[in-house]
This record gives sequence, C-alpha cells and structure tokens, in this order.
Amino acid sequence: ASAVAEAEGIEPLVNTLNAQRDGAVANAATVLTNLAMQEPFRINIQSHGVMSALAEPLRSTNSQVQSKAAFAVAAFGCDADARTELRNAGGLGPLVELLHSKNEEVRRNVCWAVMVCASDELTAVELCRLGALGILEEINLSTGRKNNFSEAALEKLLDNNLSQKYSQMGYLSSSNIITDGFYDCGQIKPGVKFLSLEELSMQELTDRRAIIFINAKPREEACSTNILYSFVDFGLFIIKRKDFPYLSPKIMHIVFYVRKGKGKKEEEKMKEVTQIVSEVQDEINLENSHWLQPPDFILLDYINDASETILPLTTTREQVVALAQFVADKMGGPIERDKLHDFSWELHISEIEFELKCNVVPIGKVKKGTFCHRALLFKVIADRIGIGCSLVRGKYDRAWNEVKLVDDSPQGIAGLLLPPQDYIVDLMFEPGFLIKQGSAEADRYKHI
Repeated sequence: ASAVAEAEGIEPLVNTLNAQRDGAVANAATVLTNLAMQEPFRINIQSHGVMSALAEPLRSTNSQVQSKAAFAVAAFGCDADARTELRNAGGLGPLVELLHSKNEEVRRNVCWAVMVCASDELTAVELCRLGALGILEEINLSTGRKNNFSEAALEKLLDNNLSQKYSQMGYLSSSNIITDGFYDCGQIKPGVKFLSLEELSMQELTDRRAIIFINAKPREEACSTNILYSFVDFGLFIIKRKDFPYLSPKIMHIVFYVRKGKGKKEEEKMKEVTQIVSEVQDEINLENSHWLQPPDFILLDYINDASETILPLTTTREQVVALAQFVADKMGGPIERDKLHDFSWELHISEIEFELKCNVVPIGKVKKGTFCHRALLFKVIADRIGIGCSLVRGKYDRAWNEVKLVDDSPQGIAGLLLPPQDYIVDLMFEPGFLIKQGSAEADRYKHI
C-alpha cells in the first residue's frame, strides 16, 4: 500500500474507475478499498474525488463492478465529507436501486454501504426519499434475501430519520434524541408514502389528526427596508456584515456603499438608495422563498424554564417527577380518570388548526393535550436537559414515556447497588407518579 502511494498510483487508480473495461473498474475499486484500510491513504484517495468517481460504476450492469463499487462506498462512507460528495454526485440513487439486485454479494455490499452512508441525517433522509426504507423492509421480510447488513441498514436509516421511525415503529429509545424538525403524523399504514413536513403543511385543512412538530430554534428576522434606510446618513449608505450577520454573502455583495457625489441633490441620492434597497430586498425574498418551519417560541421558553428549574435538581428521580408535573401543567393539568372523556382536547386542537389554516401544529400551541402530546413534550424537554427516556406509542392516541431509575437500597443493606428498574411516567392522572413497568397499573395506564 505504501509503495502504491509513494509511486503516485492513487490518482490513476481513481481515474480507472471511469474506464470502459469492467474488469479494470472492479479491480481498481478493490485496490482503492484495500488502500482505504489505512487512514492517511483513505484521506488522500478522498481528496482525489473517489466518491464522485464511484457514482458511475454503481450504474454498471456488471454484478462484479456493482459489488466492488458498493464495497468501496462502504469503505469511504465513514467520512462526512465523502458522504456529502456522493450525495452531490447523484450516487445515492443508483446505490438504492442496487438493493433490488438478485445477486447476494451485491445486495450484501449495498446494504453495508447504505448502513454506513446513513450515519448522518441529511443522507439518511435522502436515502429514505429514494425508497431505501421500503426496499430494506421488503428484504428483511424475506428469509432468503435478508442479511445482517440489511437489518442494520434499516435500523440506522430510522435512527437518523426519527419522524419516520416513530411513525412506523411507534417507538423511540433514550438514545434517539428528538431535534428541531421532528414531527409526529401518527401511525403510518404499510405501503403508504411517508410525506415530508413541507408536503404535509401544503395540504388542505382536513378533519384528520393534527401533525405536531418540534422547532425550538428561533428564526432570524429578515432585515426590513426601514432598517436599511437607517444606514443613510451624511450622504453615505452602508451595509455592514456585523449589522446583518444573517445575510448571505450573495446579498452582501450586491452593494457595500453608495457615496453622495458633489453637488448631488438629496432627491437623487434617495432615489439611488431606494433602488439599491429594492435590489437587496428582492434578493432576500428570493433566498427565503423556500418553505421554512415557523419557530415555536413557546417551546423554546419551556426548554429554557426546565433548564433553569428542573436541571439543577440533585437526582434523576426528582428531575423526572418535576418534569412530569411541568409538562402536565402546560398541557391542561391533571385529569380525573372518570372525567377523561370530558377533556375536550380534540376541539382545542381543531381550533388551533383552523386558526393556523394548516394541519401542522407547533407543540407549544397545544394547551390541552392528551397522552400522545404530553409524552412527546416530555421526551423533547427530557432530551434537551439530559434525562434519558423512551417514547412509546399505544392505541387510540395513547403514548407514554419509560425511564430507568435505580431504587433506593433496602434498609440495612448499605452500599448495595441495585439494577435500574423501568418505570412509566404518569402525565395525565397523577403527574409525576412513577408506575413500575409490568405491573397491573402500568397495563391500565397503557390501555384504559
């Protein structure tokens, strides 16, 4: 390997991936894969655009070329920049198509490559959009076609696409951290296309369940014409980067200043400024023309409040209890079991949808939430402040959170370390009450 690198053989090997002879392409991919076992050589190979070069062999009709190219993608896909390069080169499409291969070796190597490439959210979402999730589910249902890599690839795809994972599997573990952009559109039926949040937001208002989304990140305001005019002073119009940190370089380069010429009339100066302001504003509008999630400042306040009041508590048990009471307070308070049917949360959320003229509702807007809304809010805040918990979907709008807590040592057995126990957190009837998993009370909470 060192001899090849020293002889400057890496660039010709990468170039050979675009050769006309299948054997040469397959062998070049194999040699590059072997070289990638040593990190310095892998970095060197990546600098020569190996992922872009591999996009074409992935489209080959030769199974040997397909197999070796997929194997090479798996070897280089551990690097984030390499995954981005493959995505930009259009290599993910042919990679997903190869999941249909009837060749066992090709299918295995492609599953491995998909598993590696699904290590970041952007690539995982794109792979799902291209249909990888459905194909992998189909493969794993077949005893003759599934393999260890197909199962791992499916799991990795879902772990980096939590909205779809929760919709299909009805479960998020404590290691599945909910971030901005997550949305709950309910349990999806097999064979039904999973729509993006943007697609769901564009649908006409319906009487189906609301889609609840998470976005605690404040959206920076676009600069207004009035702010731009405030820079007109003493005949000088200036746009400064420090004053508009959120403007793109493209906008910033439209104009930096307009000087007032000697003897130029005030009306002429203002006309010139108005023209430039209009150009800048048009550019801003163009850049913001794509759909953006509306910010949820209420959720942001919830997270900040929890960070200040709940995070400082000394034990995880205290944090869990306090967070449960906090969530219940924000979602309508405790409900008596025999009054649950009178808790008109459906009407409340329908009113929000009508107000927004949209089926997509930010969770901060929900002031009367049932099990599924409270459990989601609990998980979101718990993830932000470092409390480990899972989110489980039940039937009929049921959902609950499970936490692992260590019980106090029995009296008289000082220093005994007991294994953690699983508890369901009551968010509806006695907020903060911890129900031991497997008990009759736990079954009642899940299925009542």
